[in-house]
Amino acid sequence: MTLLAAVALLAWLYLALLHGGWWHTEPVLREAAPAEMAPPLVAIVPARDEAPTIAAAIGSLLAQDYPGKLRVVLVDDESSDETAAIARALPGSERLRVLHGTPRPPGWVGKLWAVQQGVAASDDALILLTDADIVHDPAHAASLLAAMQARGLGMVSGMVTLRCESVAERALIPAFVHFFQMLYPFRWVNDVRRRTAAAAGGTVVIRRDVLEAAGGIEAIHDALIDDVSLARAVKPHAPIALLHTKLARSIRPYPSWRDIGRMIARSAYVQLGNSPPLLAGTLLGLALVFLAPPALALFASGTARLMGLAAWTLMAATYLPSLRRYHRAWLWAPFLPLVAVFYMGATVAAALAHHRGQGVLWKSRVYPNATRGGAA
Repeated sequence: MTLLAAVALLAWLYLALLHGGWWHTEPVLREAAPAEMAPPLVAIVPARDEAPTIAAAIGSLLAQDYPGKLRVVLVDDESSDETAAIARALPGSERLRVLHGTPRPPGWVGKLWAVQQGVAASDDALILLTDADIVHDPAHAASLLAAMQARGLGMVSGMVTLRCESVAERALIPAFVHFFQMLYPFRWVNDVRRRTAAAAGGTVVIRRDVLEAAGGIEAIHDALIDDVSLARAVKPHAPIALLHTKLARSIRPYPSWRDIGRMIARSAYVQLGNSPPLLAGTLLGLALVFLAPPALALFASGTARLMGLAAWTLMAATYLPSLRRYHRAWLWAPFLPLVAVFYMGATVAAALAHHRGQGVLWKSRVYPNATRGGAA
């Protein structure tokens, strides 16, 4: 028992002190104007059945205060609703082009095929890749360009603020960002000396020449985890940065626990390469890091209990910045182990679905052979 407690405490000492400062809500994108001339920018928005959110998303892009030429390309990915018609009716639609997407070729993920069509239909020097549920502050595009110029970047990505209104969202969404930061410490992503690469798909600005050097969208055409895959393809060719941004937010609702569970399950087992041994090792590691400390603090005795309590305290302390970002009370922090159990359960559910032959369901499409790199 004491050995288990010592290992758990050492794990949290490492995570808190040596793992790239992942738990901080830094670095943050600051509102700023570009220092140099703003190159032409095209915002590409793949959309499939996004009628509830498309007006707010496209409207915010058309309202950008960008000191250069800006166009918006909406790629309607075979929607069955009024997504395209709603977008066309928006004020400022003279800067909007709506493309009706063609059926995806074998092996392509639907979203990435839509993005590929948007990229091919434009020739602007800068490309903003964003989702149909992201609302951008008018200064967002200009601030992203300013960050690129200041840091000499080939690509910059912004972790937008996620919706956090329902009971399920308030309980689980801050941890979603928290766990993502744990997997991909932003400081390591932004360090050219480290191989760690990641991006947040809600907002990515990339230079066209850098995208072409990385092999274009075709290089990641089968990737379900497209943002991280793009970052991994780009980082060998140019510096990248991943920042928190308060200048954009997701309006995608996840009203129930089941909705969030499905969102987690979409990529959880894919992230593990659909590997049962890797799944087992991950669950064991998560149990050691997130479940052992409270169990020891509550049920052990003596030194083991004290070390378990210390590890639990460190765990809760690292969660506080994420809670503050989402305006959640500090009282949520000690319950992070319960949140971890939910995420572990969603991962197991994804694994069971995969091995039953059900694959990954995303946007009414089934990807039966999805892997870490993509879908075959």
